[in-house]
Amino acid sequence: MFELNSKMNDERIEEIGENHVATSAKTPLRADAFAISDEEKIEKIQESVKDILHTLGMDLEDDSIKGTPKRVAKAFVNELFMGLNPKNMPSPSTFDNNYNYGEMLVEKNIVVYSTCEHHLLPIIGRAHVAYISNGKVIGLSKMNRIVEYFAKRPQVQERLTMQVVQAMQEALGTQDVACVIDAKHLCVNSRGIKDIESSTVTSEFGGKFKEKETRKEFLQYLQMDTHF
Repeated sequence: MFELNSKMNDERIEEIGENHVATSAKTPLRADAFAISDEEKIEKIQESVKDILHTLGMDLEDDSIKGTPKRVAKAFVNELFMGLNPKNMPSPSTFDNNYNYGEMLVEKNIVVYSTCEHHLLPIIGRAHVAYISNGKVIGLSKMNRIVEYFAKRPQVQERLTMQVVQAMQEALGTQDVACVIDAKHLCVNSRGIKDIESSTVTSEFGGKFKEKETRKEFLQYLQMDTHF
């Protein structure tokens, strides 16, 4: 019975991964995720990458690949997954809305580079973020940095969309925030079904953006040609 249950659990886990299903709205981190330093993580990951490459049959003495384990480890900790560490969370830099701008503000076409947590393959796309001020405004570049921070971790797109909205809501003190992300998943495009044309669109609407007319206005802005 134990073996049957174990097999069924393994099949369920595999199904979740193959269908890119999220199991939590929060990034699944252990309580001791930051018990060791980034430098220690790089050393440990470097050895693991060496083991993977060795198992695959690669010659780790070849000059071309000799430095790959350390390069991969540094990229994981310092770049691709730097958003796991709260110390890298950008300061929101909010200001009083002294000029009383009361309309929607939309930041379009924010580049998204993330990594699918099911296959550790790239997610590449664009995020569109909007808010309506409730007395506070946020620096434009900070909106990009918030997207980057949550993208730089093993992710699922639905969670990324929600996390961006939640961070903006907290920073601005308003529920009136929206985010739409349109992205290609290389775990779909380059393996499995190998559909190079498909992309995934996710959205999260808070506060006034749940209202039909406000949401419609936001989506219309996304259709505007802003290529200069």
